[in-house]
Amino acid sequence: MEGIKLSFPPETPPLSVIAALSLSSSPVTIDSSSSSTTVPTFVFSDGRKLTGTSVLLRYVGRSVKSLPGFYGNDAFESSQIDEWVDYAPVFSSGSEFENACARVDKYLQSVTFLVGHSLSIGDVAVWSALAGSGPRWESLRKSKKYQNLVRWFNSIALEYAEPLKKVVAYTVKKGSGKAVSAAPRSKDQQQDVNDKGKPEVDLPGAEVGKVKLRFAPEPSGYLHIGHAKAALLNKYFAERYQGEVIIRFDDTNPAKESNEFVENLVKDIGTLGIKYERVTYTSDYFPDLMNMAEKLMREGKAYVDDTPREQMQKERMDGIDSKCRNHSVEENLRLWQEMIAGSKRGLQCCVRGKLDMQDPNKAMRDPVYYRCNPMSHHRIGDKYKIYPTYDFACPFVDSIEGITHALRSSEYHDRNAQYYKVLEDMGLRRVEIYEFSRLNLVYTLLSKRKLLWFVQQGLVGGWDDPRFPTVQGIVRRGLKIEALIQFILEQGASKNLNLMEWDKLWSINKKIVDPVCPRHTAVIEERRVLLTLTDGPDEPFVRLIPKHKKFEGAGEKATTFTKGIWIEGADASAISVNEEVTLMDWGNAIVKEVTKDEEGRVTALSGVLNLQGSVKTTKLKLTWLPETNELVKLTLTDFDYLITKKKLEEEDDVATFVNPYTKKETLALGDSNMRNLQRGDVIQLERKGYYRCDVPFVKSSKPIVLFSIPDGRQHQPLVAN
Repeated sequence: MEGIKLSFPPETPPLSVIAALSLSSSPVTIDSSSSSTTVPTFVFSDGRKLTGTSVLLRYVGRSVKSLPGFYGNDAFESSQIDEWVDYAPVFSSGSEFENACARVDKYLQSVTFLVGHSLSIGDVAVWSALAGSGPRWESLRKSKKYQNLVRWFNSIALEYAEPLKKVVAYTVKKGSGKAVSAAPRSKDQQQDVNDKGKPEVDLPGAEVGKVKLRFAPEPSGYLHIGHAKAALLNKYFAERYQGEVIIRFDDTNPAKESNEFVENLVKDIGTLGIKYERVTYTSDYFPDLMNMAEKLMREGKAYVDDTPREQMQKERMDGIDSKCRNHSVEENLRLWQEMIAGSKRGLQCCVRGKLDMQDPNKAMRDPVYYRCNPMSHHRIGDKYKIYPTYDFACPFVDSIEGITHALRSSEYHDRNAQYYKVLEDMGLRRVEIYEFSRLNLVYTLLSKRKLLWFVQQGLVGGWDDPRFPTVQGIVRRGLKIEALIQFILEQGASKNLNLMEWDKLWSINKKIVDPVCPRHTAVIEERRVLLTLTDGPDEPFVRLIPKHKKFEGAGEKATTFTKGIWIEGADASAISVNEEVTLMDWGNAIVKEVTKDEEGRVTALSGVLNLQGSVKTTKLKLTWLPETNELVKLTLTDFDYLITKKKLEEEDDVATFVNPYTKKETLALGDSNMRNLQRGDVIQLERKGYYRCDVPFVKSSKPIVLFSIPDGRQHQPLVAN
């Protein structure tokens, strides 16, 4: 598409065409200042022209090779896309806007994209029409009236945030009054639009192109779903305001931190798709932080205190000044040197800020800035015997690194005044704090200390255990990152504290995996029953059938048809003599004989095929496997919550609420096609549910290990056999 110029009137930019060009990285020159052009026009190098938004959009769709399925994978899909491109202008009609939203919302109930299984110009057309409708769409999004539509809109905005920045700019130029956003906004986030026509913003004082954010995890554990919310909100706001995110490891506590945690946090941040400018460490600033602490002591804004910890806590609670509060500068500096040396005397001391011991906000009552700790640091070894606290280091490094907005969960709310006061005493540039609610999920531990306890007690297999709420754990369980992103963005940056169910997250996940995951068959090994079809094939034969009847991309599987077939013991016990049943992917059969043992359990079945029988008339639709030596061994693994209390409080003893039965393994047989599964593949076992392959096929004697993926239906606790 080289040598093409796009011209259009500045007041009516063709948003969908601009979006499609940006998404496909097409080298088209954009001229938005043309006063002679009344409609969007492509001007080719040889003088030829194409005009009209939908015509240009289709041209881009046909020309782009870098985005598979951008204009459909076949003639039928292309025609479906044409329908959506033609329909998109309805959103500009005032009277039809809500009707259009309702129609698309209903359509998106069970699909991820409008056509097929990837982004197309149909999605681009409708998405751009909504983005360009300004306050009307923003108002509906806040009302949560069209949740499927909002989910789809947010997902595209996040997944393709970088190329869609141009659309953001043109929606503002168009006079919509808002930039395109990827998450709904709560009332307390709304900013008044001033007379200069600035777009409404989510962050106080934010300016497009000047926002700088940081995601600052402590390397004392793996990234969990709560951290993921903070990380993704930083990513979202940086993209919204064309700013940047840096990753900073808050490594100020050598007792808890390690290189293992640093490496895995970097890995998890990559898994979330977060693009960052650079990685820094609070430990990079240790010399500067020490200088700042000494400066504050010289200015009478900090002091060294040797009060025993328990007494200090009581004095802070009661608002009583420490006996050390009025030490001379010389005495403070002398004790400071003892702390630096890590001497016996220094180990008795800490540095405290001299704020206000009578402040009603207890966070302002002379917080600790520095502590002695002779432990070796995972990154810099034994160089230091003293380490700054988070309350001292965080505002300093935020300001020094040029952070404009520090995103913090609302649990830190009482410490915001302290943060600003520390910056003021340091004489550093102010950093705006922006709060969001902490993500709380039922029956879920998000305390790294308590998660570490489970690891240390051997109650889980490690930080990536599928029962853990870590990013590695939930991905190993079968959650798609796209589902996590949708789940978090649907909450937005709300400050409301909610205890959320896992069901909604798994429901979103199901909508993503179901349209594309291959179907396979498994039969529980215990008490399985052989059904002999007396008129079945004397010699086994093989047919290729789709792995997914509605998604060609899933491929085909080889199904073997034999005279003897295995069915579930539970299914066998439900069959009566002379009952007609349906054998899935084969046809009907009539069971003529049912053999039982002394305890009344079915041990064998015999019947005849009735392939002309109607599937609609049978009560039982049975999964089955051929009687061959090609079947593979499976271990089907189900999981339950690790704790028995819905919401564990900070003071609760986690050992009291440990769920004694959180993992169940069931032996099964699977179809031979499952030999090709790779670790991480997601499949559906017919009539059983969704599974992720954790251990693929290695040899016949070793089972394939499949982890059950929740589908959003009501949770059923595991029961021991």
